[in-house]
Amino acid sequence: MGYAVIDPDDLDPTPDRPCVKRAIGARAGLENLAVNRYEADPGEQLPLAYHYHDEQEELFYVLAGELHVETPEGVHEVLAGRCFVAEPDSPHLAYNPEDASATVEVLAVGAPAVDDVHAYEP
Repeated sequence: MGYAVIDPDDLDPTPDRPCVKRAIGARAGLENLAVNRYEADPGEQLPLAYHYHDEQEELFYVLAGELHVETPEGVHEVLAGRCFVAEPDSPHLAYNPEDASATVEVLAVGAPAVDDVHAYEP
């Protein structure tokens, strides 16, 4: 058996990211589930690029603020307390718009925890 209690605020941010990313799943030693907490100021995006995954399903739960997610179908505005879900092969770019009045805080969950990300050119 294995258990962990983790305070995301105690985790060092992942370097070289466009916003603050704290890798909760990595600290917990999770092998099948990626869990990250993001804090994006106005004008910052969560991922490194507009992208999609071959296998990974992603869920973004907005803790505070309003997350915007660009897709080929348009921009989705996700309020605090709501979720955005991206299935495999579904391009998306999550961000906090330049004109936002506050930081957006997001808990992101992905499974399986694989590095199958591909850049997407709209």
